Amino acid sequence: MAKNNLPKAGFTLAKIALGGAVLVGLGAVTVAYAQTKPLQTVEKVELDKYLGVWYEVARKPMYFQNQCDRDVSATYTLNENGNVKVDNRCYSKTGQLKQSVGEAFVQNSPFNTKLKVSFLPEAVRWLPVGRGDYWVLKLDENYQTVLVGEPRRKYMWVLSRSAHPDESVVKEYLDYAKSLGYDLSDIIHTQQTQK
Repeated sequence: MAKNNLPKAGFTLAKIALGGAVLVGLGAVTVAYAQTKPLQTVEKVELDKYLGVWYEVARKPMYFQNQCDRDVSATYTLNENGNVKVDNRCYSKTGQLKQSVGEAFVQNSPFNTKLKVSFLPEAVRWLPVGRGDYWVLKLDENYQTVLVGEPRRKYMWVLSRSAHPDESVVKEYLDYAKSLGYDLSDIIHTQQTQK
């Protein structure tokens, strides 16, 4: 009497399928855990080193960037009041310059890793409404590449001092974002035409 009616090849395929299902399940659990784990920022950001021009190299879709087709950049300068002026620029598909000027407010001085950004008109920007989170999640020691996000993991940017950074560096930062629970299936790689 045969103890198992499954052919040997069928049994092996069943084991492979079960193993694959377990791996997929573990992957889903890992992503779910990463998304519920509190988002960690870098230890500290020295604002004077962080100021200047950054080029966007990758981002998750965001409604206020819908018209941005290429050459997205952000310039950060220190205001007299100690807050950071944010000057975002990009070009539309028709070549029209789009600019949005706002202000960033440090939320955890002296660490400077969590900011709130407002693009409200300057006269009412002091109001603590309409501000978005800007958290520094990964930053190299030379302040050349940065991963910025927010705690719900809906929005994320990889910025670089170079319009054309090394692809392996960009991959490293995107892999890190994925490890934090970001879904990268809709990632946009920004076209930069500057040299």
